[in-house]
Amino acid sequence: MAVLILVFLTAFIVVLYSTPALIKVAVLKRLIDIPTEDRKIHKRAVPTIGGIIIYAATLFSFSLWYNIDDLNDFSQIYESVKEFKILVATSLVLFFVGVKDDIIGTAPVKKLFANILVGLILVLMGDIRITGLHGVFGVEEIPVWGSVFLSLFTYIVVVNAMNLIDGVDGLAAGVGFIASSVFGAWFVFANEFTLAALSFSLSGALIGFLIFNFSPAKIFMGDSGSLIIGMFLCVLSIKLIEYPITRIDNFWVHISNPMIVIAALSYPLTDTLRIFIIRAAKGQSPFAADRNHLHHRLLDSGYSHAKTVIIIYLFSVLCVGVSLLSYFINPSLTLFAVIGFSMLFIVFVNVSYQSAQKKIQTTNE
Repeated sequence: MAVLILVFLTAFIVVLYSTPALIKVAVLKRLIDIPTEDRKIHKRAVPTIGGIIIYAATLFSFSLWYNIDDLNDFSQIYESVKEFKILVATSLVLFFVGVKDDIIGTAPVKKLFANILVGLILVLMGDIRITGLHGVFGVEEIPVWGSVFLSLFTYIVVVNAMNLIDGVDGLAAGVGFIASSVFGAWFVFANEFTLAALSFSLSGALIGFLIFNFSPAKIFMGDSGSLIIGMFLCVLSIKLIEYPITRIDNFWVHISNPMIVIAALSYPLTDTLRIFIIRAAKGQSPFAADRNHLHHRLLDSGYSHAKTVIIIYLFSVLCVGVSLLSYFINPSLTLFAVIGFSMLFIVFVNVSYQSAQKKIQTTNE
């Protein structure tokens, strides 16, 4: 446990002390986001390369405290080192794609191609994939081809979902912090300290970054941050889902692993699915930028940036609580409970938005 605290604190301190210097460099070199589009909700130029420090702090902390001495045999050491190499290699690819997009821009198709490439490396070379649904809808194992397709699809959805919610000060960092902390705590209970270390290195970096990214933001994470966060969370999600049940204690054996993951990522998954359905119904590209996200609706309802993200934080935490119902009921019913809670949240946002619009219309009349 002491090492995990050091992992968290190392990442946190690196971000805390490095970010002010990064902000100064970004301003001097004009690496800033100027609000020239209507959909932009910030009113001033803000540095947008914060992902550099998130990635550096996460990788530095995890690598510094990465320990294979506790592994029992050669096969475990081999698998651990192999996964570490794959993680570093793929994250570097995605990191540079994100940096390029933050500085000069990248076409959505090229970013999607990079995501698919990284996903294939993780799934096929790293063998980091979902092998079954673990009781959801009564399905346990699935064929290898189905496993590869589902894993690749999951990776692309999670990475792009985190990228799409990065639209309000402190949102992606806060949601990423909640998810990585939940995963870290779960891995601690499962006595899987390597994955717990990765989780807490990410959460430490994100809470440190949130100090500068919470409203009013002094720096944005940009794609170099959101893509990396999405990738790390996806890897942790798959490893959690696939964690051997024989190595989990009695309480967590009865909690559905997929439900914990879905609940921890409830907001990005809910918002992305909703926005893709709306865009498809309008005949628009699913990657087209607009102001129809749930966080935009909350802002347009009159909530401030700070209140908007706090509402979403609470929704994410409560969703994790709902997922614990799988201790008492089967995973399929728990999934419907999580979906039902997410639908209630969408209804709440829409009612708030419509009420605010009526007040504006009444005032104008």
